[in-house]
Amino acid sequence: MNKTDELVGAVEGVTAVPLGPPVRRFRPRFGIALALTAGAAAVLLLSATPWPHHPAVQAWRTVSLAITVQALPFLLLGTALSGAINAFVPADLFTRVLPKRPVLAVPVAGAAGAVLPGCECASVPVAGSLIRRGVTPAAAFAFLLSAPAINPVVLTATAVAFPGDPAMVAARLLASLATAAVMGWLWLWLGKEEWLRPLLRRRNTGHRHGHSRWTEFRLGFQHDFLHAGGFLVLGAMAAATFNVTVPRSVLDAFSGSPWLSVLFLAALAVLLAVCSEADAFVAASLTGFSPTARLAFLVVGPMVDLKLIALQAGTFGRAFAWRFSTATTVVAVAASVLIGGALL
Repeated sequence: MNKTDELVGAVEGVTAVPLGPPVRRFRPRFGIALALTAGAAAVLLLSATPWPHHPAVQAWRTVSLAITVQALPFLLLGTALSGAINAFVPADLFTRVLPKRPVLAVPVAGAAGAVLPGCECASVPVAGSLIRRGVTPAAAFAFLLSAPAINPVVLTATAVAFPGDPAMVAARLLASLATAAVMGWLWLWLGKEEWLRPLLRRRNTGHRHGHSRWTEFRLGFQHDFLHAGGFLVLGAMAAATFNVTVPRSVLDAFSGSPWLSVLFLAALAVLLAVCSEADAFVAASLTGFSPTARLAFLVVGPMVDLKLIALQAGTFGRAFAWRFSTATTVVAVAASVLIGGALL
């Protein structure tokens, strides 16, 4: 049963059985329980309790809240777009617009990522909605990877952070597009649908005639936001833990080796979980590292970080998230080295 049918069916169940809602509607869901837990943790972080006032704990709280607040508007945007796609867009629109052959649909979907001016938190729910509407998962994943890295806002921020260095902007654009396309083609070759949550294996859900589109939009938005919000907060907490516990001297120890610096900044991008609209300024501040290493930071970060892995696990399933994030990291680092070596 797909998401829209399930939610609308739950509403129908309440109408048909006045004595009480169906049990299925209120069956505990891991995502909702996680969101409630994360919400409680957020309240604790915001509270003025006297425990403990150690600077490290205060710094951890500040970084956790900063990452969450920075990403929350884009998560809201993404879940709103996902709900709108599900409720208002004809079911066959995307399958008619994209090329029929999946191998061609992948690069087209990757290039279409330029039209979503948001970060990775917005692209995850939108990609999930595209899959439910019949778009081949390979194309949806190419869009998911490219949207936070090549949209005009991110490229403009990169140009501002690296003034007088248009090659960095071009290298980021090309390496990100190449990574998105390669990952889409790899999914066509090696991907298995059983890695995805059962909810995403049903196609062409769309609007059900006789039901309010606004009701479907509201229920879909509520489901996606509650499910993804908890994973976002957990990812932010994990990134804050790294920020607080790893000293600056560790960064300096890796800057001297060309190969280690690339791998280190790629790993750092995963752990820091900086929004793609701000990561260029972080990369520009890492002046002790080579341009290729900083390019790896810019390419890997919008595609694989702790909060994004958590969001993917909540949306697509944990079996998918770990496989996909690992492969994406390898491909993104390879693309950065090849394109960075040629252009930077």
